Amino acid sequence: MPVFDKILIANRGEIACRVIKTARRMGIRTVAVHSEADADALHVSMADEAVAIGPAASAESYLVIDRIVEACRKTGAQAVHPGYGFLSENKAFAEALAAEGIAFIGPGPWAIEAMGDKIASKELAAKAGVSTVPGHIGIIQDADEAVRIAEEIGFPVMIKASAGGGGKGMRVAHTVEEAREGFASAVSEAKSSFGDERVFIEKFITEPRHIEIQVLSDGETCLYLGERECSIQRRHQKVIEEAPSPFLTPEVRQKMGEQAVALAKAVDYKSAGTVEFIVDADRNFYFLEMNTRLQVEHPVTEMITGLDLVEWMIRIAAGEKLDLTQDQVSLNGWSIEARIYAEDPFRNFMPSIGRLVRFIPPEEQAGHVRVDTGVEEGGQISMYYDPMVAKLITHAASREMAIAQMRMALDEFYIRGISHNIPFLASVMSKERFVKGHLTTNFIAEEYPDGFHVADLPPDDPTVLVTVAAVVHRMHMDRDAHISGQHPKHEKKTPEDWVVRLGDTNHPVRIRMRDDGAFLIHVDDEDVVMQTAWRFGQPRFFGRLNDAPVCVQIDREGVGYRLFHAGAQARAVVMTATAAGYAALMPKKAPPDLSRFLLSPMPGLLVRVEVEVGQEVKAGERLAVVEAMKMENVLKAERDGTVKSIAREPGASLAVDEVILEFE
Repeated sequence: MPVFDKILIANRGEIACRVIKTARRMGIRTVAVHSEADADALHVSMADEAVAIGPAASAESYLVIDRIVEACRKTGAQAVHPGYGFLSENKAFAEALAAEGIAFIGPGPWAIEAMGDKIASKELAAKAGVSTVPGHIGIIQDADEAVRIAEEIGFPVMIKASAGGGGKGMRVAHTVEEAREGFASAVSEAKSSFGDERVFIEKFITEPRHIEIQVLSDGETCLYLGERECSIQRRHQKVIEEAPSPFLTPEVRQKMGEQAVALAKAVDYKSAGTVEFIVDADRNFYFLEMNTRLQVEHPVTEMITGLDLVEWMIRIAAGEKLDLTQDQVSLNGWSIEARIYAEDPFRNFMPSIGRLVRFIPPEEQAGHVRVDTGVEEGGQISMYYDPMVAKLITHAASREMAIAQMRMALDEFYIRGISHNIPFLASVMSKERFVKGHLTTNFIAEEYPDGFHVADLPPDDPTVLVTVAAVVHRMHMDRDAHISGQHPKHEKKTPEDWVVRLGDTNHPVRIRMRDDGAFLIHVDDEDVVMQTAWRFGQPRFFGRLNDAPVCVQIDREGVGYRLFHAGAQARAVVMTATAAGYAALMPKKAPPDLSRFLLSPMPGLLVRVEVEVGQEVKAGERLAVVEAMKMENVLKAERDGTVKSIAREPGASLAVDEVILEFE
């Protein structure tokens, strides 16, 4: 007998799909809500029922409490799972549901309110005996006060929105000027994101790690389910998470867990929740905030504990009690999660919007590879919502094995139609510092100080790409010859001598098929063996190179192939030695000079233009602000110059590379 007959998911995307999967397994019917932009979204088709709740903008749909409550009335949903983001930590929403006799699958309103305000939560944490970061726990009135307080605390400082989350309304300041500018930016972003412009300031911990504790409570029994290492962040947004942390000792884990439980009990917490800490190089830890909801990175905890957190949230909301004790919580193996975002890492991670022309995730393997996504092939990545495409999770007996599994799974993730951050994720996975577990929240800034470039991709053995190109080409040639009747099938074993041009480099190749169907290839004075079951038209080439598994993505491109592996891509053309000589002599076309223009690096809304025609600007000066996917992006001058003309006015919708202004 299910705990509820029907629940409504007040969210969208991958988390809505995630909740639906568990509800379906529990025998519970589900209701999806959707905006006009999400009418054809995956979570809508997965649910048993769907209700339209308004226009594309979340402020007119997913954030409108009355429409969610009305959808519950209309469908008879007995409970609501809020997911994360949107209304998941909104006290008024929980109260509105309670007034209708609808269960909120989450903690009580008071816990949401107490922990949702970063200032109040720090005061409560201190009273509960939880270590807190030194700082000014109070509302900052203006930029002058922000500067004065920052100087009193001592730089660097963190300016944070009181109602913030997800990295929004958060700035680090190392100087007086940065404190002044950071205060203005944090207030503006906090007001637009949360409708609450209050900010506070605290000491910024150097060499910090972001480690959080998962708690689960039924109101009587409260457990901590180990920790998650979330230090790999960009713009305060988590990119890669893992459980357990490679840094904590069992003693520190226990202390952090006990403090997290103490805080949960102090606010009479009932449900799954997360207590976030910042940890310094000496393993001193300080409370950051408590998220009174499910976290994006919850799958890594599920993988190492074997618990379904969504199921327990539902059961606790229905009044069930936990059937395990702290001693029965065990952490098994290692799990890593990588967030796949619709963004271009080679263009300063600017959001990418468009249709998913192809979308083929890695095949899920129970207990080893998991893909949480809310999109499917043909779907649209919209400018209105978060740019996350999917979460890729791997689990293995050791951290080393989990990393290897992640690198292979990233090779398998085939996405076309939009830009994505898989090359960047592959690069992070290959960094020696990451492999050794030497992580801080400064990892990305320190490892990629000038942004992400092609040179940052992991070094790849060209033998892999050359071999795959040769095998694919040989299979094409043999098929064509067989179709045209040029030779019988048994003559496929005849050796062929070619040159594989990979990028700008030629690789001499001799290839033949062995009796067992494998290919013997002599490439760059080395003999290798490739075994594969690849067939024509398959976009992913799976094989074993000298018995090591490989996956290379293949796009046919004219007479050549575009190959993707280990985050990198290269064009490969297979030709005779004579043709290769001619190709090397072909002139290369120089790209056009666009340095006189300020181009929009992403599709978005032009919020402000901060210069005028005829104005002289210096390198680093602010020129314009573009908003996309709920984040403001400041565009600055890359060189000194004089503004000649302004092509677009504030309020304009911009396409990627659209001209905003031109310099003399």
